[in-house]
Amino acid sequence: MRLGVFAKTFAGSDPATVMGAARAAGFDAVQYNMACSGLAAMPDDLTAAQVAAVAAASRATGVAVAAVSGTYNMIHPDPGNRAVGLRRLSLLIDHAAGMGTGMVTLCTGTRDAEDQWRHHPDNASPEAWRDLLEEMGKACALAEARGVVLGVEPELANVVNGAAAARRMLDEVASSALVIVLDPANLFEVADGAERRRLVEEAVDLLGDRIAMAHAKDRHADGRFATAGKGVIDFAHFLAVLRGAGFDGDLVTHGLAAEEAAGVAAFLREAGA
Repeated sequence: MRLGVFAKTFAGSDPATVMGAARAAGFDAVQYNMACSGLAAMPDDLTAAQVAAVAAASRATGVAVAAVSGTYNMIHPDPGNRAVGLRRLSLLIDHAAGMGTGMVTLCTGTRDAEDQWRHHPDNASPEAWRDLLEEMGKACALAEARGVVLGVEPELANVVNGAAAARRMLDEVASSALVIVLDPANLFEVADGAERRRLVEEAVDLLGDRIAMAHAKDRHADGRFATAGKGVIDFAHFLAVLRGAGFDGDLVTHGLAAEEAAGVAAFLREAGA
């Protein structure tokens, strides 16, 4: 299991700076964001030099590019907005290999027109699910053509809001390009220890054959997000359950400050990463 961190954890607008900071903090990989190249997270254009700079920084620092972020609102109520997001995603898919990775990460989106991380009651509608399947099908076709996988993270506020919905999406889209990014902090807001462990075990049981990356953020007892190791999640249990299912992908932490990074890396290694 390789230990990684969101590249955006560290300040800098060039890949060598952020990957060097990740290496210094004790990480072996990053989930890259094009903002770390001084660009928009979902740029409209990429030059050959910008793509090559990411791969060169990875080689120079020894920090692997576990994935690049391609997040946009896949069920935005405006089809035009979705079309722009898909076009930008296509650009990242086209250049993923050139940056040294075979994965682009996604979220499934929300009917909230302003914030792709905010819940909307229409997320549960048949129309939202129909739009997700259509958009995800287009994205998977692009990824399949390039030999890239799309790592989708269930989020409580999104249309794929948990393990059961993620399993349904995998079954209905039926693409080998579609894989799961599992974060235990996205499986609940407030739950006791027994329920937290049950939710982790259920999620891995449902999705284990398709989990390609794990995330590591935490929650406080009141439901607020926390830095890994500062909340209530039992990471030793989470990692043991993943290993028991045969998981050997990257564990990538986020939701932390740069000054916390070295401590989080040490904590996660002690927990079994």
